[in-house]
Amino acid sequence: MSLRPLHVRPSFLHLPPGDWATVLDCLCARFPQISRETWLQRMARGLVLDDRDQPLGPHAPYREALRVQYFREIENERQIPFQAQILHQDAHLLVADKPHFLPVMPAGDYAEETLLTRLVRETGNPHLAPLHRIDRHTAGLVLFSTAPASRGAYQALFRERRIDKRYQAIAPALPQYDFPLRRHSRLEKGEPFFRMREVAGEPNSETLLEVLERHGEQWRYRLFPVTGKQHQLRVHMAALGAPIANDTFYPELVDEKGVDDFTRPLKLLAHSLAFADPLSGEPRSFESRIELDW
Repeated sequence: MSLRPLHVRPSFLHLPPGDWATVLDCLCARFPQISRETWLQRMARGLVLDDRDQPLGPHAPYREALRVQYFREIENERQIPFQAQILHQDAHLLVADKPHFLPVMPAGDYAEETLLTRLVRETGNPHLAPLHRIDRHTAGLVLFSTAPASRGAYQALFRERRIDKRYQAIAPALPQYDFPLRRHSRLEKGEPFFRMREVAGEPNSETLLEVLERHGEQWRYRLFPVTGKQHQLRVHMAALGAPIANDTFYPELVDEKGVDDFTRPLKLLAHSLAFADPLSGEPRSFESRIELDW
């Protein structure tokens, strides 16, 4: 009998070409960081399944391209001591206010301690799916689809840039610039793999910046991401000479071990979302209830 957790989404793997005798052998080769004993324990608990939701045991024969479902488990997973708030929920959408440090989706060191997993558990809706993502270190609004049938219509809002996204950030003053200010540059993967960097070439990212409030050497900015590249706002602010307060990735990496200091959250907030509803045509807007303090 499968003991799969109902509130956790499985991960999927189409078995690659190889000469393994069993699915277990293939999984051990594909994920060398996970011990054979761990896979055996997962199989014994029904946490490794085929594409028909049937449990796969240690002697299940390998077959190229077989779609395997497995449930990620993190030993001693770090607890995130902050709670999300549901701001809106209807037949098609859920809007959540995500705290700092909480990942949106299971990945890396997080499986249970994610916004999606918590919301599926809270609402009992296994069909929840985020329509976009924000960084783990960023707080604020995340929009979820609650029904597969209407999901594509809402995903198109982001793909076609028909949604107004506004962020707030606290960062050093930039008196040398005139505002509003537009930053556009080419962003590519940097080192380590989770960082981005500006490089020469045709721009593929654009941010509009305004000043909301001046507070001595620190200003509160409103940021409009025209594009949605990874870490775009953090990279653009650092490149202008005003790295966002408490940013441990930019301009220099000072958080290589990824140890969170919960007393020093990144001062970046996904503050508001506005769009014309693709089903009804009615205007909709949402604002975060989180506030960035100085």
